[in-house]
Amino acid sequence: MTERKTKITKAYRSSQNYYDDALTGKRWWAKLYAHVIWGADDWEIAARLLDFLPKDFAGKLLDVPTGTGLFTAERYKTMADAHITALDYSENMLEKARARFTDCPNVTCVQGDVGTLRFEDESFDVVLSMNGFHAFPDKNAAFRETARVLKPEGLFLATFYIRKQRRAADALVKAFLQPKGFFTPPYWTKNELETILCRYYGTVGLSAEGGMAIMRCVK
Repeated sequence: MTERKTKITKAYRSSQNYYDDALTGKRWWAKLYAHVIWGADDWEIAARLLDFLPKDFAGKLLDVPTGTGLFTAERYKTMADAHITALDYSENMLEKARARFTDCPNVTCVQGDVGTLRFEDESFDVVLSMNGFHAFPDKNAAFRETARVLKPEGLFLATFYIRKQRRAADALVKAFLQPKGFFTPPYWTKNELETILCRYYGTVGLSAEGGMAIMRCVK
C-alpha cells in the first residue's frame, strides 16, 4: 500500500468509529465537544450549508465525503429531481450511508478518493463537502479535483476546521485529533483559506462559526 493510501485509510478508520456519536451531540461528551471545544453546533452549520441549495434543485450534486449521511439524508429525500453522487473513501462509512439513503432513489453511493475523482471535467452543478477537508491527507489535490469537476458557475459548499479561531479547538487538534489520525495537516487560518479558495473560484463567501469555516463559492 502506498504512503498516500496508508494515510487515507488511517484517517477514515480512526474517524468512522466515533463519527455519528461525536456529531449527533446526543451524548454528554459530544455536547461538550461541540459547544465548549468547537463553539459550534454541527446541525446548525449543516442546515446553513444546505440552505444554500435551491429548494427546487434538479441538477447534479457531488457529496464528498458523504460520511454516514447523517446530515444530508432527510434533505436528499426532498430533492427527488436532483442527481446526487455520494462519495466516500471508506466502505464502512458508505454502508451506513446506504442504509440512511434507502428512501433516496436519487442518490448513488460510490467509493472513491477525492484526490483522484473519476469524473469528467465540469460534471457537477454543486460540490458539497461537510467535515472532510481537515481529514484529507492531500488537501491541494482535493481542492483541485473538486473545482475541476464543477461546471462554470457551479457551487462549492463546504465546512471544515480552521485554526486560530478557537484556542480549545486548536489545542485538541494538536494534542489528540491529529496524533490519532482523525485530522491531518496542514490547516489554515480564515485569511489563508480565503487566499486558497480565490485560486479556484470567482466568488468566495467565507465565514467562521467557532473553529469551523463555512464556504459558499462560485466557480
